[in-house]
Amino acid sequence: MLSSLTIVLTYVVLALPAAAIGIPWAWLTGNIGLLYRWSMWILNTGVRLARIRVQVAGREHVPTRPCIFMANHVSNLDPPILLPMLPFRTAFFIKRSLIKIPILGLGMRLAGFIPVDRDGRAESARESVQVANRVLASGVNISTFPEGTRSRTGRLLPFKKGPFFLAMESGAPVIPISIWGSEHMMTKGSLLIKPGIAHLTFHPAVYPEQFATREQLTSAVRAAITSGLPQWMWGDEAEQAGQA
Repeated sequence: MLSSLTIVLTYVVLALPAAAIGIPWAWLTGNIGLLYRWSMWILNTGVRLARIRVQVAGREHVPTRPCIFMANHVSNLDPPILLPMLPFRTAFFIKRSLIKIPILGLGMRLAGFIPVDRDGRAESARESVQVANRVLASGVNISTFPEGTRSRTGRLLPFKKGPFFLAMESGAPVIPISIWGSEHMMTKGSLLIKPGIAHLTFHPAVYPEQFATREQLTSAVRAAITSGLPQWMWGDEAEQAGQA
């Protein structure tokens, strides 16, 4: 409970001045850099004060060109754990409803975050991919959880098609990332946060042009993410088949 209160209070107290100064500055100047760096510092500070240690491996694999970071998703703690560890600025796929949150939503729009509708319509998916392509073309990385939601059990879920359509269309390198440890710190459906160690592994880039089909690219990225997870978190063959 103490870790939960600590991280919430940290984010509330530090986010207020960041929003009051950083958002008007970004809006007036068109430069999101100050607000982004401030936000990453806040996220990382909250994680550390909640007594969550982050062990990172493989960050040297990230190339300097715009990339698509794809990670498995096991906890609400994954974004504040992962984002500050990315070496370059990134935009994120987020639920469209989050864009409507006062102040926070404005900050997300200024940062180029990509709203996603979960209505299953092809038009909505194409719109999100088009926005993401523009973000990549501007030199900003994209980050996403290809499962589309948190895994309740920690085991890999089937991957959604959208991120891989984006990768094949844009040609941007995909950086698979394995996350584990956070599934024990904050389980799905719970607000309780427990201290512990989160493990992040950045795998070598996967280049879309080396694959003839989206399905082949998806399988390669899934295999890379799986390789960095404990065996109990691997999805079975039926779950992998569901990604096609």
